[in-house]
Amino acid sequence: MLVSFAVLVLAIAIDVVFGDPSPNYPEKLGFKLHPTVLMGRFTKALEPHLKSSNSKVAKLKGVFLALTVILVFTVPVFLGLWVFYKFAGIFVYALFAVILLKFTICIKLETDWAKAAAKAVQQDDLAEARKYGHFSRRDSKDLTGTQISSAVIESMAENLIDFKLSPILSYAFLGVSGAFAFRAINTLDGMVGFKDSEHINTGWFSANLDHIVNFVPSRLTGILIVAAAAVLGEDYKNAWAIARRDHSKTQSRNHGWPMAAMAGALRVQLEKPGRYVLGDQTDPLSPDKILLALRIRNGTIILCILLSLPIILLTRWFFFPF
Repeated sequence: MLVSFAVLVLAIAIDVVFGDPSPNYPEKLGFKLHPTVLMGRFTKALEPHLKSSNSKVAKLKGVFLALTVILVFTVPVFLGLWVFYKFAGIFVYALFAVILLKFTICIKLETDWAKAAAKAVQQDDLAEARKYGHFSRRDSKDLTGTQISSAVIESMAENLIDFKLSPILSYAFLGVSGAFAFRAINTLDGMVGFKDSEHINTGWFSANLDHIVNFVPSRLTGILIVAAAAVLGEDYKNAWAIARRDHSKTQSRNHGWPMAAMAGALRVQLEKPGRYVLGDQTDPLSPDKILLALRIRNGTIILCILLSLPIILLTRWFFFPF
């Protein structure tokens, strides 16, 4: 149990110190070899071979696509860590477990971008600030400083599920291979889980699988944001009220919970023009709110780590997932 908890803490610590290779430099080897990038490329390479004009056949092929990607990246991790644990000893196992688990978590890269965006908006350098508007997958060329701040905060709240709490909880229950399985599922959703004509059938299974595995973590994330706001002396009552009121306004059935909770904790209004409005404009959406959102995000991560301790204790008491 202690080794498992140490693996989690060290993996997060390594990410906080070193981070991930930036997608702004896709030509760099570190980015090309990142497991999430490899998952995405493998998905895109496989997808064209699984097209069908028959919607039912396309859906079945979509199931095959998802299961293939998940197994290709999860089974080697499980078997490799099992071999290290059985034949190389606990310390060698722990070393590789830390490295692999780190690849499923992303904290520093987002932190650096959020701070850079806050600084650029503060200095009214919108040309620089718009470089970070892609946080929420939106065209940033016409975004105002307030809209950029909103995009960054929304993304931080959304990514609490996908790149932090869900991988941590997956590891707590199912080990490193569980975290890798989640990363594969989440990557599949990001690559093919769209409702356009090209992906509506092939990607339906990936999209729904991502919704299912994130159903509990997303709601837990909203609750932990409220708790983090309380610990930090922010408006936790408003965070809970807005989360309950506005969580269903977003297109995603999961991401609305943390986004609405964050809007309430910050006492601001978050908006994706033409799509949704979350929260009330009690306070102005200044760049300082980005930095406050970072503090609440960090508090939420710490609370999730503490929550994972009893989960790790219980799971490792009965079995040792790799």
